Amino acid sequence: MKKKKILVLLGHPDSDSGTFCGYLACRYEEAAKAAGHEVERVNAGEIKFDPILHKGYKEIQQLEPDLVNLQEKFKWAEHIVIIYPNWWCTMPAVLKGIFDRMFLPGFAFRYYKDGWRKKLGLWEKLLKGRSARVIITLNAHPWLERLAVGDYSNEIRRGILWFAGISPVRLTTIGPIEKMSPEELSAWGDEVCRLARKGK
Repeated sequence: MKKKKILVLLGHPDSDSGTFCGYLACRYEEAAKAAGHEVERVNAGEIKFDPILHKGYKEIQQLEPDLVNLQEKFKWAEHIVIIYPNWWCTMPAVLKGIFDRMFLPGFAFRYYKDGWRKKLGLWEKLLKGRSARVIITLNAHPWLERLAVGDYSNEIRRGILWFAGISPVRLTTIGPIEKMSPEELSAWGDEVCRLARKGK
C-alpha cells in the first residue's frame, strides 16, 4: 500500500475531541499515522481569520497567515479528509468561510481569459492530483435527509472540491448520531480507522 500525505480538516467549530466529529478526526489521524501515512491536522475552529469575503472578487482581501498555511497544506496533500456536522443541510459557517476566503482564483481554479474555452465559461482545475473523503454526521437518517431535502453533500463534493480538480471525492454519512448507542458510535470510529489505514 502506497503511503500518502493526508490532510485532516475538522470542520466543526468546536475542536474538542468530545464532539463526535472531533472523535472521528482523532481516530482517523491516529490510525493513518500508525499505518505510516504522513498526516497534517487542522481544526477549523482554531484558525484565526475573517470568514467573510466582503467584496467578492472585486477587491483583493489579504489572506491571514493561517489561511496561507492551510493553502500550503492543501497543495502538499495527496488525500484530503474533511469531517463536519450537517447543519441546516450544509456545512458549519466557519468551514464555508474557509472555502470562501481560501479557494481563490490562482489557487483552486483559473478561468480561461481568451479563446473558445473562455466563451464556454471553462476553467482550469488547479488542485488536480488529489483525492478526498468527506465525512458528514447528521441527527437524521442520511437517506431520509436526502429524500426530504435533496443532496446536502453536493455543495462540498462538486461545487467546491470537484470544481478545483480534487477527484475522486468519496462520501461517508453517519446518522442519526443522537440515537446511536455507544457501541454503534464506536463501530463508526472503527470504520473511520479502516479508511485511514488504507489512506481513503
